[in-house]
Amino acid sequence: MRIGLFVPCYVDAFEPEVGIATLELLERFGLDVAYPFDQTCCGQPMTNTGCHAEAAATEALFVKNFAPFDYVVAPSGSCVHQVREHLTAIPQTEEVKAVRGKTFELVEFLHDVLKVEEFPWAEFPHKVGYHSNCNALRGIHHARPSELNKPAYSKPLDLLSKVRGIEIVTPSRPDECCGFGGTFSVFEPAVSAKMGYDKVSDHSRAGAEYVVSSDSSCMMHQKGCAARIGVPLKFIHIACILNGVSA
Repeated sequence: MRIGLFVPCYVDAFEPEVGIATLELLERFGLDVAYPFDQTCCGQPMTNTGCHAEAAATEALFVKNFAPFDYVVAPSGSCVHQVREHLTAIPQTEEVKAVRGKTFELVEFLHDVLKVEEFPWAEFPHKVGYHSNCNALRGIHHARPSELNKPAYSKPLDLLSKVRGIEIVTPSRPDECCGFGGTFSVFEPAVSAKMGYDKVSDHSRAGAEYVVSSDSSCMMHQKGCAARIGVPLKFIHIACILNGVSA
């Protein structure tokens, strides 16, 4: 099984350790993982701002880079949602549709494709609150949104439950948006900040030491919000925990 590792722009620029943890974690399972060096953005910022046509060259490059692989895996629910649902500025050839269909976010790849049952190297003896990115939750179905009257499930919490020593605490509004929303935080900064303040305060009241997510973008927003209002939380990507990072 050949895996193409897609590292989102903000991970590459601000949290490269997340990309490294994703690579190491996939290799722990004996997978052949490659990183195409000329990869760029998936086009999500342009699409979010209504400039979808301008993303065509970016989308074409994404397909060119990742077409040769059996699966494409990325540590970002929002970027994977972009590829699967909105990579449509270019003609939908069979190759394009194939790349879109085989692109997976790390959590769902481990849970649904590899069906991982244990992480024997992972131990994280801390109280953890999980943040569900909106695109990961409702776009690629990481978990059941609270507004749906369906049986509850959570792929990221299933994986985290296999880590020794971890204690999951639940905020009062577990699937509420944190206010990042990509370009939303630029166009509506006051609303975005207030949503972020509410989110980190909710995690703190629940007793979390760490906030964990599959999306660095949301965590970067919350980290800034927590620092501004003095909420003593730490933030870590789920890839790092599952790869056995010691806090």
